[in-house]
Amino acid sequence: MQTTATLSTKGGTGKTTGSSNLGALSADAGLRTLLIDLDTSQPTLSSYFQLDYTAPGGVYDLLVHNIVDADKVISRTRIPNLDIILSNDPHNQLETLLLHAPDGRLRLRSLLTRLPNDYDLVIIDTKGTAAVTVEMALVAANNVISPLYPEMLAAREFHRGTLQLFQGVNNLRRTLGLDELPLNVVFNRQDNSNDARDIAFEIRDMLGTMDDSVKVLETHIPALVTYRVAASQGIPAHHLERTKPSSRRAASALQTMQQVACEVWPHWKQRFEGV
Repeated sequence: MQTTATLSTKGGTGKTTGSSNLGALSADAGLRTLLIDLDTSQPTLSSYFQLDYTAPGGVYDLLVHNIVDADKVISRTRIPNLDIILSNDPHNQLETLLLHAPDGRLRLRSLLTRLPNDYDLVIIDTKGTAAVTVEMALVAANNVISPLYPEMLAAREFHRGTLQLFQGVNNLRRTLGLDELPLNVVFNRQDNSNDARDIAFEIRDMLGTMDDSVKVLETHIPALVTYRVAASQGIPAHHLERTKPSSRRAASALQTMQQVACEVWPHWKQRFEGV
């Protein structure tokens, strides 16, 4: 089982858009995929897709009561192979309970091994701030995706917040005897202007000198209305746009998501390219 977490200590960068679209692409590629919505403050992923079955519980029941019964905590979307554990924190206690639990940061890693369904890929969507649930997701993950606007102010915030949190969790992982996490940075909502490309090149060069575990993906997600329209309709962007309009330079949503997925999970490249 491959487990991937999204990461950004700044809200609104596109973590949920990336999680939902990459999860749906993976499901269409025949991979049994589980989404986990750990953003209890803005649980957008929980309402992104229509559901065929809504479980009575969610992340609170999983993490606080250790419930791993699929019918009780795992909901099923209308997309074949795509399930989700919905965000729920009825009394806003999850962060506090995990913070004071002796195994708080390790709990999700342990529980994932006990889930009854044999998932190929788990994608964990996190909140846009430093929090124990974010650290818990990074301890459970095999790799990380971090969307970043191609702007210098966003890059500086990434360095002060996201990268600092990421490095702290990697230090924790080393003390636990776990492998160091790789971080995949993907430029999101990048337009085709020369200015945006120049800034992206400068940020790529800057990040390349910071940490060997940080990689900037060659693929960027363009600033297209397609992704907003797909989200409003509750469907994956690649279902809405499979081919590139002849009048546009940017790749289609399908091609973009395929390229991102192939960079993040290269061992499934043939599956993604076959969608």
